[in-house]
Amino acid sequence: MTLENIGKKAAIIALLLVVTAGGLFAGYVMIVLNVSYSKGERVGYVQKFSEKGWLCKTWEGELQMLPVPGAMPEKFLFSVRDKSLISKINASMGKKLALSYEQHKGVPTNCFGESEYYAVAAKPLE
Repeated sequence: MTLENIGKKAAIIALLLVVTAGGLFAGYVMIVLNVSYSKGERVGYVQKFSEKGWLCKTWEGELQMLPVPGAMPEKFLFSVRDKSLISKINASMGKKLALSYEQHKGVPTNCFGESEYYAVAAKPLE
């Protein structure tokens, strides 16, 4: 074996390792974003809702949940990925809202949202 053949084989192995690692990472991200850890619904008033980020723009919101009398109000932080849902939530500002969400644990970056709770539906309540 010559030194040139060894260099070519090492380059091919390195390339295969990089491609495999990239594929595994992409598969992990797809699974984490498409399989939810938990699902639920919260009711309250959207107190804050804005597009945030330097490079990766995401829509982040804060739902002021309705407390039991005598209890401290609780804030529920959520992210939104669905464009049609963004306009629904913006139209419901200041109104009582039922927000359905899915929790996705282990999302690797903030480019998909700053919170692990992703809103999937919103319904204004009277």
